[in-house]
Amino acid sequence: MIMLFFFLLSLLSQTQSKPILTVTPRTVSKSGDSVLLQWSGIDSPSKLDWLGIYSPPDSSHDNFIGYKFLSSSPTWESGSGSISLPLTSLRSNYSFRIFRWTESEVDPEHHDQDHNPLPGTNHLLAESEGVGFEKGRGPEQIHLALTGREGEMRVMFVAEDPEERQVRYGEKEGEWGDEVAVARAGRYEREDMCHAPANESVGWRDPGWIFDAVMSGLKGGIKYYYQVGSESKGWSTAHSFVSSNTSSNEAIAFLFGDMGTATPYLTFSRTQDESISTIKWILRDIEALGDKPTFVSHIGDISYARGYSWLWDEFFNLIEPVASKVPYHVCIGNHEYDWPSQPWRPEWSNSIYGTDGGGECGVPYSLRFNMPGNSSEPTGTRAPATRNLYYSFDMGPVHFVYMSTETNFLPGSNQYNFLKHDLESVDRTKTPFVVVQGHRPMYTTSYESRDAPLRERMLEHLEPLFVKNNVTLALWGHVHRYERFCPLRNFTCGSMGLKEEGWEALPVHVVIGMAGQDWQPTWEPRPDHPNDPVYPQPKRSLFRTGNHDGEVHDTVEILASGQVINGVDHDIGEVGPVLEGEAMRYSFSKYVWGGSVLVLGGFIGYVLGFVSHARKRAGRGWTFLKNEET
Repeated sequence: MIMLFFFLLSLLSQTQSKPILTVTPRTVSKSGDSVLLQWSGIDSPSKLDWLGIYSPPDSSHDNFIGYKFLSSSPTWESGSGSISLPLTSLRSNYSFRIFRWTESEVDPEHHDQDHNPLPGTNHLLAESEGVGFEKGRGPEQIHLALTGREGEMRVMFVAEDPEERQVRYGEKEGEWGDEVAVARAGRYEREDMCHAPANESVGWRDPGWIFDAVMSGLKGGIKYYYQVGSESKGWSTAHSFVSSNTSSNEAIAFLFGDMGTATPYLTFSRTQDESISTIKWILRDIEALGDKPTFVSHIGDISYARGYSWLWDEFFNLIEPVASKVPYHVCIGNHEYDWPSQPWRPEWSNSIYGTDGGGECGVPYSLRFNMPGNSSEPTGTRAPATRNLYYSFDMGPVHFVYMSTETNFLPGSNQYNFLKHDLESVDRTKTPFVVVQGHRPMYTTSYESRDAPLRERMLEHLEPLFVKNNVTLALWGHVHRYERFCPLRNFTCGSMGLKEEGWEALPVHVVIGMAGQDWQPTWEPRPDHPNDPVYPQPKRSLFRTGNHDGEVHDTVEILASGQVINGVDHDIGEVGPVLEGEAMRYSFSKYVWGGSVLVLGGFIGYVLGFVSHARKRAGRGWTFLKNEET
């Protein structure tokens, strides 16, 4: 009897000391809503104890989507604590697990892309119940795009099944009338992925169904309201946009590269916390614009998912507040596409095209966006053709051109033929400014030798096209810095005519890959001292910085003729960076200048481009828009 009594006490003690993990609420209404995870009863807590995040709930221990260390809770040392965690809908439920990970189990060879050891899953301590999302809440990941046709706006979104969805729209919120468009549904499968981790269970998650609809019959420069969804599955909240106006004499754009996304947890791939600030600043400035049409241009390295598919969901959740208001345009980068057996991989490119795409081979990029035009290249696998490679459209007085640095651009290729024909066909009386955008830069002073063979071929084959056809501005990403060059040809600055001498119109190249990714390359050192941390700035590089604060650090103005009239050192008559005091008056609050001029403002985080095609007035006058920070 005594032995039985002690045995029962022992069982009771073990039951009471077993860790408990709870989650509330069990149902959330939409992406971005948070759950509270609480635990207790953890014996001898360690800094390596961690919380695994799983979706779907039956994922194996190693196939978490992310993790947080329990030590992020201020009370973790007591064996109890809590963490608040916002969730993004992956169209399946979530569950959470607590593991013990010991120092002896740390394996430096088993690490994430940032070379941090990944936590071990040998010792499960506790597991939560599941968490789901409310039904009938409507689609998510809503984003707009121009179609290249007058009176249209494309809208794309994601839902959990292929049942018919629509977009209803009108000039008054809630008064939709007969203005309804049926959305086309599509998706991609795990078998479409070309390499690991995208085609393995650790990286693959069901992407849902991607819907694509076009709102047509739009009047120019008018604010429209819209909803996406269906009566049976629910409608999204109402969003609004201002339609483009082909007769406008203005073009306003937010331009950047290499943004990525942020996550509230650690995961296999490095994420980009600064992307949150970039989106915040763009929203601030969209608000200041009022009812002026604008768009976003994100030139490559979009989500940095790199084969971990839920990061695409995190990315679209991040940008929806912006992308549901203004068109969101993209071009392809190495982290969307590159994989070892990609179709175009000439021998000289062996150091360039590798595994940066994480095995996605452009598939999520191609299906989650739909840009103007019909460019595509076969993948050479069962995967659908890669789309959204090169295209162009007009906005106000600017002709915008997008190209791919990841697929064939050499003479004889479809892309080269497109670029040549497109640039030669621009009506400069209608669009006197031409802006070309691509991912890997033609010019940079970063110490990045791997891409040198690519840059050589861009200089040989593309620069002559740009110069001959008077490209105003060439924008590039890939290097996670901001750098503006003088008007340039073959590494040589052109004369600007600042002392009444003759001048020539040459492209101004700007690297703008500073929107989120914080891996910063060094600048190029002195050739005769390659190992010394001294990085002289070549004359052709007028302004460069790695800052990321949303403030104006550089401004340049370019006339429709191609002459640069600001961003120069007037004392010596050479192009140069705007002085700090001068740059401050070019804040977004006072950026509208009367005249036929392109104004490029380097808000570090993104670049704001404004173009006016109005008749040039005598003198300068900046139109006041807004003076308070938000």
